[in-house]
Amino acid sequence: MVQERTLPQFQAPPAQISPEEGLVLYEDMILGRFFEDKCAEMYYRGKMFGFVHLYNGQEAVSSGVIKSLRSDDYVCSTYRDHVHALSAGVPAKNVMAELFGKETGCSKGRGGSMHLFSSEHNLLGGFAFIGEGIPVALGAAFQSRYRRDALGDASADQVTACFFGDGTSNNGQFFECLNMAALWKLPILFVVENNKWAIGMAHERATSQPEIYKKASVFGMPGIEVDGMDVMAVRAVAQEAVARARAGEGPTLIEALTYRFRGHSLADPDELRSKAEKEAWLARDPIKRFEAYLVEHNLAEEGTLKEVRDRIQTRIDDALTFAEDSPEPSPDDLYKYIFAED
Repeated sequence: MVQERTLPQFQAPPAQISPEEGLVLYEDMILGRFFEDKCAEMYYRGKMFGFVHLYNGQEAVSSGVIKSLRSDDYVCSTYRDHVHALSAGVPAKNVMAELFGKETGCSKGRGGSMHLFSSEHNLLGGFAFIGEGIPVALGAAFQSRYRRDALGDASADQVTACFFGDGTSNNGQFFECLNMAALWKLPILFVVENNKWAIGMAHERATSQPEIYKKASVFGMPGIEVDGMDVMAVRAVAQEAVARARAGEGPTLIEALTYRFRGHSLADPDELRSKAEKEAWLARDPIKRFEAYLVEHNLAEEGTLKEVRDRIQTRIDDALTFAEDSPEPSPDDLYKYIFAED
């Protein structure tokens, strides 16, 4: 029996964030939560099809990391990619339209839930197979370093954030890409969203070293464990890692201890996890914790937070209307987008 890990302690001082920055994070987390709730509603009403993997409970990781990046940095996701796309700036209406398979979707209706992509927002894609996105993210980090060092482009200081789950940390691409990133000091953040379960396999049963961040030491790179239910803690770790990467000091492995509040996918009855475990993590809801932080430190009033929630709900409703009213891809365009076009 593996002993339960305790979450790392982090106390964020009030001065660490401005009211404006706090509301940016809060709005992003609410956008992710409300969007996923609407997806669940549409799926169970029979209006959304295929495999749909929701992000509820993990919002602090996406917001804490991606909102620490610049708009020209890169984000690479997994099959649980809706909220990563939203945090990266992909409009909710285009993400929703993609989930409905519409031409106005960010992948032109060809990708669906697990394959969101937006070149405009440097979203390198969602990937259905675990570990599939890590080499892609590595390539993005390599081209930044190559353009800066080999081609002399001083503006090429972009950082790549690569997200994946705990199950992926047992995959070959994980080890190979960490090795290359460390050798070449590539500007990349490897972000492990450890939500304890790889579909139905408990993380502790699937790996000889459950503390994933410690695997970084093998490659001579920093490995950091962070409370993935605390957006301020994630943000602090991400900002430090981004600064290191941008300064040419190489990669960082971040293990965010988090939890998904729903089943692996919306088709999962979620019968393998115990009620006690789920209730313990629900009590750590990252949005409720951040709401309390903002109010306690006089960074926002309850009325302001409600205004944010109301505004985001309107945006979600508008996104749904846009998706439902958008056209289906034309059969005449079946072979379009297969190859690059001038």
